[in-house]
Amino acid sequence: MPDFSPTQYAVPLFVAAVLAEMVWARFRRSEAYEPMDTLVSLAFGLGSTVAGALFGGFALYVFIATYEYRLFDFGPEWWSVWWAWPVCFVLDDLKYYWVHRAGHRIRWMWASHVNHHSSQHYNLSTALRQSWTGAFTFGFLFAIPLVLLGFHPAMIAICGGFNLIYQFWIHTEAIDRMPRWFEAVMNTPSHHRVHHATNPRYLDRNYAGVFIVWDKMFGTFEPETDEERIRYGIVKQLGSFNLLWSVLHEWIGMLSDIWHSPWKHKLSYLLREPGWTHDGSRETSDMIRERWRKSIGQSAKPNSVAPRNPIAGQGEAA
Repeated sequence: MPDFSPTQYAVPLFVAAVLAEMVWARFRRSEAYEPMDTLVSLAFGLGSTVAGALFGGFALYVFIATYEYRLFDFGPEWWSVWWAWPVCFVLDDLKYYWVHRAGHRIRWMWASHVNHHSSQHYNLSTALRQSWTGAFTFGFLFAIPLVLLGFHPAMIAICGGFNLIYQFWIHTEAIDRMPRWFEAVMNTPSHHRVHHATNPRYLDRNYAGVFIVWDKMFGTFEPETDEERIRYGIVKQLGSFNLLWSVLHEWIGMLSDIWHSPWKHKLSYLLREPGWTHDGSRETSDMIRERWRKSIGQSAKPNSVAPRNPIAGQGEAA
């Protein structure tokens, strides 16, 4: 089968779409783009491509070695088995849901994935803000079950490429809502805006790549509401356009926590959720959301004491 990467063919479309959105933003939402932020996003995209070329070979080696132990065989002309393609695409998207969820719930993986969330602006260039260090989190191991089921590594890579292309267009504020039937099944700009939000009600929600049904099945779905404006970025904002700091800040923070923590807690700083500390000095997303829920409940009671600002203290979380 010839070497084929769908994302390479989509690059001109990406560029054209970003330029078109810039024109839209110029007249409809000028704050959607910030020049330095956009440059950092583009640099992330370029660096991610280089990192993939340098380190992608190891994942390919693991997949090819694992493929020899597959449970099912689609034959030497596996690419011509038409029904295997949609099945692979759906299963690959399910895999993406779980690796994406792990990327938010395991700090070692978050140290890489945080790069995608570090912009305080939400536009199509944000979709290009991909990590340089993803290979070091071993997230590709989540695809091993697909390889063992008999899907060729090239088929998985191609399906993953189309999955990535789909996710590009949902990084925009130019589209409000899609038709109800589409919103019910597919990931959309509305659903993904929630995922990039720092509002307590939205933290760690809507992990889906293509099909939002995974979030509905596994209890992580949150619809976008018009009650409050979305604030983008990460709980503790970068406050800098320095590219290397943007790439490495969470790795540095994690290693610092490991170095300065007691021995019995060191592994927890690697494997527990971002924001966790052994002394409770910071907050996880679950803690922030629970505090927000309590404040909402308290504010609903007559003659109650004014609730604590649900946004206060978010800068303490990782």
